[in-house]
Amino acid sequence: MKKIKYKEIKGILEKNSLEVSSKLSEKEIFFNLKTISNSSENDLSFFSNIRYLNDLKKIKAKACLIEEKFISFLPENCYPIIVKDPYLALAFVSNLFNDENIQSNGIISNNTSINTNSKIEKNVQINSFTIISYNTEIKEGTYIGSNSSIGPNVIINKNVVIHDNVSISNSIIMENCIIKSGARIGGTGFGFEMKTKQKINHTGNVVIGKNSSIGSNTTIDRAVFDSTLVGEFSNIDNLVQIAHNVNIGNFAVIAAQVGIAGSTKIGNYVTIGGQAGISGHLVIGDNVTIAGKSGVTKNINNNAIIAGFPAKDIKLWKKEIIRNSFKK
Repeated sequence: MKKIKYKEIKGILEKNSLEVSSKLSEKEIFFNLKTISNSSENDLSFFSNIRYLNDLKKIKAKACLIEEKFISFLPENCYPIIVKDPYLALAFVSNLFNDENIQSNGIISNNTSINTNSKIEKNVQINSFTIISYNTEIKEGTYIGSNSSIGPNVIINKNVVIHDNVSISNSIIMENCIIKSGARIGGTGFGFEMKTKQKINHTGNVVIGKNSSIGSNTTIDRAVFDSTLVGEFSNIDNLVQIAHNVNIGNFAVIAAQVGIAGSTKIGNYVTIGGQAGISGHLVIGDNVTIAGKSGVTKNINNNAIIAGFPAKDIKLWKKEIIRNSFKK
């Protein structure tokens, strides 16, 4: 069990430019980070959703990350830790309580197969039954789990975490990325001539920007000639299909079971809900939100919020839903 002092909590928030205020002693200790309803006297909690206001009035935690306008709802047993954005504060503080933080121990298992035409820098951990193929470079601080296949033609940059049963080929993974179990990155895409079904040879690669996360059993296909791109600080959920030549911008959030067809270009700060499908050769602008289960068949301008099939402005889609409900 971790014991985290308020001094550490305050420190990590201020380090990330978050203003924080509380009457707590810096020596005060917390054992866990819990939800409002499940917290107890030694826990830290957070309040970021008005629907849980009644639960807030009965909170048992020692302290709560909270906006100043809501502190009057806290019982006397719970100290407010006042921040402007409690959920963002939670994101940073949660790392202090993380018992599963994976870091390389610098040990390479004797059961690992490493091609002589590969380069592995210092402090790299590679677990049992992983294969490192030719023309592969793995930089310092990287962790690779068991039963994975890395290469050929791969560069893994510093401090990347690759979980078990991952395959990566023809790819560049930038620093501080996390690749979760079962991901398949850099394989040949779904490309062929329609009449004869003759396969098209893929010679491109995949590039994943720094600080990005790729979910379990997600597939990212290599480009035909150039690169399939995932931008920096992007979070791709489990069971996502990203086809060849797709270009995803920075700070993307893509939920589970999304499918993106080939050669579509997606801007920065895009959010895509679960089970949405996006056709090929489209251009989707910056700051776009695509609701879950939407079917996108046309280009989308910057800052749009769309839903439905075929996907359209969410206000129009809601009006159609209302009209159709009256027809019934």
